[in-house]
Amino acid sequence: MTVTTEPRRLRPDLPAPCGRLSGSVVGALRRDALPDEVFVPAQEGAESADPYGRDLQLALYVLYELHYQGFRDVDEEWEWEPRLLHLRRTLERRFLDALRADAAPEADAEQTLAGLLVEPAGFDATGVSHHLRRDGELWQFREYAALRSLYHLKEADPHAWVIPRLHGRAKAAMVAIEYDEFGAGRTEDIHAGLFAELMEDLGLETAYGHYLDAAPAQALATVNLMSLFGLHRSLRGALVGHFAAVEITSSPGSRRLAEALRRLGAGKAAQRFYDEHVEADAVHEQIVRREVVGGLLSAEPDLDADVAFGVTATGFLEDRLAERLLSRWRQGRSALRLPLPPGRNQ
Repeated sequence: MTVTTEPRRLRPDLPAPCGRLSGSVVGALRRDALPDEVFVPAQEGAESADPYGRDLQLALYVLYELHYQGFRDVDEEWEWEPRLLHLRRTLERRFLDALRADAAPEADAEQTLAGLLVEPAGFDATGVSHHLRRDGELWQFREYAALRSLYHLKEADPHAWVIPRLHGRAKAAMVAIEYDEFGAGRTEDIHAGLFAELMEDLGLETAYGHYLDAAPAQALATVNLMSLFGLHRSLRGALVGHFAAVEITSSPGSRRLAEALRRLGAGKAAQRFYDEHVEADAVHEQIVRREVVGGLLSAEPDLDADVAFGVTATGFLEDRLAERLLSRWRQGRSALRLPLPPGRNQ
């Protein structure tokens, strides 16, 4: 299956704001010029805002997106507008301070990563992938895919920011893994494209950023974390920790999700995305631990705590998202802010 429209060909529309912070950011980006008074409400509210709330997370997501695809009818020059960057930094500090308090690692990087290698066992194991494999319904998997599309349609892009900040073993290994993520030279194998084909198979819209308005704060935070770590050289260790956490947990989780899709009768294109990750990420996991993390800490041992923090922050935010999804689904309710319409292929 090939998607009918390249997901990244068109820029998405700006999302609907949900509070003072996101309203100020979205309102500013709709202007041809940015007077200083546009930023006053946001700067005043940023330091007291809920760091995990949707208003702050949406504002941060929109500001980060200026460094990726941008938005329709938004001047590309706003990417480096100093006042927008200043506001972004205020929001980032609020978010990062909360994470450092709530997700502080209790061990060094090696021990923290070792904890990810222990998989929960048994039929009663909890987690989104366990639920979907065991007794999830198709509408739940469609919601899961819609939320994950905010990252997977730009898969590997946030992690690519770290490449210029690495050297030696860590850089060589990181580039090798990213090469696979970007299709190993084959357009048809780019992982973002494979996820678009999964969405097409599930009757979802494949346009980049299409489900932003439907995404709860917990989903936005998981994507923002990657951009936060990736766009700051000082957080390169945390981004490597995040990357390691993703790669180590990806293979077993992808196996369960592939099994869920087979049980639900999804097509081969939907299954291919997760089947690909079962094999590829089992190999990547070894390279990440030994060469990316090992190489980085061999060259810069003082980044050990940052790597561990990247792992624990990732787990903390993923757990919050899982709680949102599972609590709603077990009540028979949508986990999205805007429930999905029936699929195009259904």
